[in-house]
Amino acid sequence: MYRFLLSAAIAATATSAFAADEPVILDQELAQPHISGYGEVYLGGLYFATPGDDADGTTAGGAVRVNFPIDARWNIQTDAVIDSLWIEGANVYDYGGAIHGYWRDPSSYALGGFATINGFGGDIADEDLYTFTVGPEAQAYFGNVTVYGQVYYGQLRASGESEHFDNWGGRGVVRYFAQDDLRFDGELGFSRLSGFGAHFDTVSAALQATYRFSGTPWSVFGRYQLDHLTFSEASGSVNIHKYVIGLRASFGSDTLLSEDRNGATMDTYRPNFTVPFL
Repeated sequence: MYRFLLSAAIAATATSAFAADEPVILDQELAQPHISGYGEVYLGGLYFATPGDDADGTTAGGAVRVNFPIDARWNIQTDAVIDSLWIEGANVYDYGGAIHGYWRDPSSYALGGFATINGFGGDIADEDLYTFTVGPEAQAYFGNVTVYGQVYYGQLRASGESEHFDNWGGRGVVRYFAQDDLRFDGELGFSRLSGFGAHFDTVSAALQATYRFSGTPWSVFGRYQLDHLTFSEASGSVNIHKYVIGLRASFGSDTLLSEDRNGATMDTYRPNFTVPFL
């Protein structure tokens, strides 16, 4: 069980810059509901700073998100994600999806809920592990700024086992649109994985810049994320630094701002650790 406990804590998972005009905030009420979304891929590296030992890794992954408007206000969004890590000759990955249901006024706010499920693969322990989470989410729109918050509860389980870890947390994101096609994100989050008399806490912080080439579906992005891990049964902590660059292709939207207010605007927390490899 101790091996299962440690296995569940350390590993890898995871998640864009210039024009010249001032932001043009369109009348979001004029946008007609239609299917839209995007796909993205990324490549980068990770640096694990642990007490007495450091390690480097390579990471890659991607996501596809599609928003389906039910009417002028109600929306369903579906996500599919995969994240992979190569470190010290081993490969581990996680894959999964999410569904979001929400009511949105593009000029004011969005309010709804979401659910996720993820599985794991690669050079991992024998346990057939998976996670799920559910929770509410909301966005508020202030001109060229979007404020986004989520809280959730879930479990980490091994198939066929009744014992499990409880998983709960939350995250807050601020998106600033310097121009309609230039977006900067700042993110803070906290999560706790607890069970068997112990718990793992993770404090996460991230910065991201995204630039969409005007008149095209293509965007590029760069992201840095730090996950700070502590374990109740051990002194010290683990810091996992992740640096990535990526490419995004969108459909059904003209700019990053219109995508945020009328398209696939929701996402989920993607930690730098997840897949057990010990």
